[in-house]
Amino acid sequence: MERRVFLKKYLKVSVFFLLTLFSAIASLFIFPSVKREKKTLFFKVFSEYNLPKRGLKRVDIKIENNVRHYSMAVFIVNHDNEIFALSPVCTHLGCLVNWSRHKNLFICPCHGGVYDIKGFIKEGPPRKPLSRLPLKTDNGEVYIGLKV
Repeated sequence: MERRVFLKKYLKVSVFFLLTLFSAIASLFIFPSVKREKKTLFFKVFSEYNLPKRGLKRVDIKIENNVRHYSMAVFIVNHDNEIFALSPVCTHLGCLVNWSRHKNLFICPCHGGVYDIKGFIKEGPPRKPLSRLPLKTDNGEVYIGLKV
């Protein structure tokens, strides 16, 4: 086989391979895979007697299933006769906020985000309030809904 014929065939095969590779990568962006919807599952936290009478209470939740083990904290808040659960995850970059009893505010230690007791932004870079988690009581027990 002549060198010129070999180079032409090599070039054609290379161009075909590159076009196939490019179209496969482009199809991933044009037709993204279907994301699995996360289901909200309710997990027992404690009995109704342990709900805060006023203010807030931090609750550490440990969830174990066949595949994964989860551990997360949740703030249960009783403010103005309203009981709700707040996620401790800062909406700016995902750091965990802490409750300051002296200032009565949630403070993000990473970038200075500050939230009030209802989770609304007081100052700093976050653009959204803290996420509220589903909270329900049933037969004297308190359950928090988490997307798993």
